[in-house]
Amino acid sequence: MPGGRLTQQERQQIALGVADGLAYAEIARRLDRPTSTITREVMRNGGPTAYRADLAHRATERRAHRRRQAAPQGTEAPPQAHGRDAEAVREYEETFTTVLMASGMPKMMARVMACLTLTDTGSLTASELVQHLQVSPASISKAVAFLETQGFVRRERDERRRERYVVDDDIWYQSMVASARSTAQIVEIARQGVGVLGPETPAADRLENVARFLDFVSESIARAAEQAREILHTKAQRPSGGAASAPPEGGRT
Repeated sequence: MPGGRLTQQERQQIALGVADGLAYAEIARRLDRPTSTITREVMRNGGPTAYRADLAHRATERRAHRRRQAAPQGTEAPPQAHGRDAEAVREYEETFTTVLMASGMPKMMARVMACLTLTDTGSLTASELVQHLQVSPASISKAVAFLETQGFVRRERDERRRERYVVDDDIWYQSMVASARSTAQIVEIARQGVGVLGPETPAADRLENVARFLDFVSESIARAAEQAREILHTKAQRPSGGAASAPPEGGRT
């Protein structure tokens, strides 16, 4: 699998593939590149609807120039745990960040979320995030506050009484529940509007349709999140290498 940065010709092929509606995996196969490389390239340069090969190439050159200026001479990337490739990890973190941004998460929040998710411990202090992301403590504080409201992170104190920001296996469940609650609030407000605007008026009918649609969606999200949590938690408890053992007669495991 070839390494190195994408060439301008490869970016033109990516642009053609995106315009033709090809999946990122198919574009990657044609270029003999990892799918993550194509995903990151498109998402960080405008997304599938705005990707332009020439603009993407110039933007990449500018980013590379800024990195060369910012990096002190003789600085090497710290060794990675478990023998990981430091450059591959850095590139994957960028890919993860850009996909989170494409889903609607603001940039700094996406960077913090990606950084926390890709740590083996699943937790970092504010100073560790500042050092890794090279941003101000205020930026970290603001990002964490936002992620907390969305159910993506929680705070805890370690043995040295330092505040740590934590992601764990439950975060996506908590986020889905928070999303369902937020949608339910919109449903409630929409139905209040029906009474204010008057039943059987066009505006009230529109609000009622909004309420019915979102009510169904929020209930479906909450129900699916509960089911997924129960199923996946049960699977996680099974011993590796085989199916879960049968419960004893008259009881549960």
